Amino acid sequence: MTDVDDITTARRWIILGCSLLAALTTTCVVSGVAYLIPALHTDAGLSLTQASALAAIPTIGLMAATIPWGILLDRYGERRILLLSLSISLGGAVAAAVAASTDASYAVVGAALLVGGLGSGAANGASGRIVVGWFPAHQRGTAMGVRQMAQPLGIGVCALTMPVVAAGSGAGTALAIPAVVTAAGLVAVLVGITDPPRRTAAAMVVDDTPRHPNPYRGNFFLARVHIVSMLLVIPQSMLWTFVPTWLIVAHGWSPAGAGILITVTQVVGALGRIVAGRWSDAWMSRMRPVRAIAIAGVAAMFALAIADWFDSPLAPALMAVASIISVADNGLAFTAIAEYVGPEWSGRGLAVQNTGQYLVTAATTPLLGALIAVVGFPVAFAATALAPLVATPLVPRDPSPRVDELVDA
Repeated sequence: MTDVDDITTARRWIILGCSLLAALTTTCVVSGVAYLIPALHTDAGLSLTQASALAAIPTIGLMAATIPWGILLDRYGERRILLLSLSISLGGAVAAAVAASTDASYAVVGAALLVGGLGSGAANGASGRIVVGWFPAHQRGTAMGVRQMAQPLGIGVCALTMPVVAAGSGAGTALAIPAVVTAAGLVAVLVGITDPPRRTAAAMVVDDTPRHPNPYRGNFFLARVHIVSMLLVIPQSMLWTFVPTWLIVAHGWSPAGAGILITVTQVVGALGRIVAGRWSDAWMSRMRPVRAIAIAGVAAMFALAIADWFDSPLAPALMAVASIISVADNGLAFTAIAEYVGPEWSGRGLAVQNTGQYLVTAATTPLLGALIAVVGFPVAFAATALAPLVATPLVPRDPSPRVDELVDA
């Protein structure tokens, strides 16, 4: 296996780029179906309830499989597990596209989407060992920021392509887009990803078997990071889910204009994750920037609420600012977790992080929708600002980086 000191800087970034593409497949497979809800309703004859349920099926598979995939990532490394998981995800995506194109039953399409979601779980939680293993501490925040561009970029790809293809060629053809992206991710893993050398902390020996200490025991750092991230994902979910309706219905924007603004916001948000990572590298702190981002999130959501209440023309611009801020913390939390737990636990640690955020998103989305229906968008925006307000004092201090105390195995 290649040694850390032997690998070139260019090779490190190539590995990271391939990891980013692999992670982007998760977003396309899991989130892409949501952009087909209008086509599934008007063209395929599904009710809105059926179309929405179909769009939620990949997420159910993702949540069910993320932690088991994390355990396998820790045990067998990222390359081989990603090859397996993306192959399963690709099979599900292709089956869903074929089933939808041949007017297969609702249950068959749903089963294929479930398989795609189950397979996508590994890519969603991978990259911790790659970032920590191949990058020095002063570059890890930036590297993880690059890796975390996958989610907003994947949303942008789906928003720009799938509704247009569905309108012209049908939902089945549009479902081929996640399959194509997943195939590209599978190739990237095959030719571009190399696992770093395994390094391990001192292990306890029980019955002649080495046991690595559980990083969740003995302190609440990881628990607090998970809780803070679960709170900070609420504004992100609110803005990603309901802004299209807000722009088109409440402000009279055209669907094309709303789509362009959302895509631009996603791209800038992706770049913002790199900036936040670079910021954390310069400070050599992951948690201090998270605290600052949480405070900025409170201000941005309250400003958006006030602007929308008074029907200010600045409201769309403030929405874009709030959206960018709402995604900036994600890579920092991932970096902090990966550094703290070390390579023997990074898959599980990031899997728990992802699962918690998806569960909160699934639980709060219908509640926020009901709140908007009752009190309107301005009050809902203000209520959403309470989540980062609560999160701010819960942000923990930076611990001693356990991963830097590791020794070569």
